[in-house]
Amino acid sequence: MFNYLPEIALVVLIYMTLVFMLAMVLKDNSIVDIFWGMGFIVITTYSLWQADDIDLKKILVSSLVLIWGLRLTVHIFRRNHGRGEDFRYANWRRTWKFFVLRSFFQVFMLQGFFMLLIVWPVIHINQGSFVNFGMIDIAGMLIFLVGFYFEAMGDYQLTRFRKYPLNSGKIITTGLWKYTRHPNYFGEALLWWGIWLMAVPVVDGIYTILSPIIITLLLRYVSGVPMLEKKYEGRADWEEYKSRTPVFVPFRFRKNG
Repeated sequence: MFNYLPEIALVVLIYMTLVFMLAMVLKDNSIVDIFWGMGFIVITTYSLWQADDIDLKKILVSSLVLIWGLRLTVHIFRRNHGRGEDFRYANWRRTWKFFVLRSFFQVFMLQGFFMLLIVWPVIHINQGSFVNFGMIDIAGMLIFLVGFYFEAMGDYQLTRFRKYPLNSGKIITTGLWKYTRHPNYFGEALLWWGIWLMAVPVVDGIYTILSPIIITLLLRYVSGVPMLEKKYEGRADWEEYKSRTPVFVPFRFRKNG
């Protein structure tokens, strides 16, 4: 049961170690954000390559993840290009003792660990036996597509908003951002619930529910929403926007999310 995990974990270890070495050379730990999406592509491709047999479901799920990972990688690369190290990582560089060692374990290995857990349903599907493509897979695919739309469109709307000089320093409150303060984070969490649902028909696939739970908790309560919203605390326009816009799940109009 899940005997494929040690081999995939080794792939993640090698991949993240290489990213760490590149970050040390560039003196920029924030490149880990760019290589996050690419890591899912590497793992998905490897798990599909190692599959005993390939069927429609494995190809479809792998294709969805590859498209998602490629879009995310390109988006973050374009967003970060020429901006230097992200403020979060730059702050850790200034304040951490034993910076190199802590970076390896607390940034790169930790992200690799979460990457392995989040991509788990994809690995399980690719390493599992043949299962007919059914209604639960169609439901999972639709959930994935809705999540992908929220993430991709949310990122696009924010990028377009920031291109206009008149919007400098302002908070986006239009488009999908009218319905949730973090449509891109919500979308990313939702699409992994869709992937998990497609893993459920595979033997023991239900146990991979750890994947969507972890990414949802990380984005909502750890590395996503809290760290970003901390930047805007105390601003009058932010507090007004916050009071009328749900923090994560759209359309839940409740004070302070």
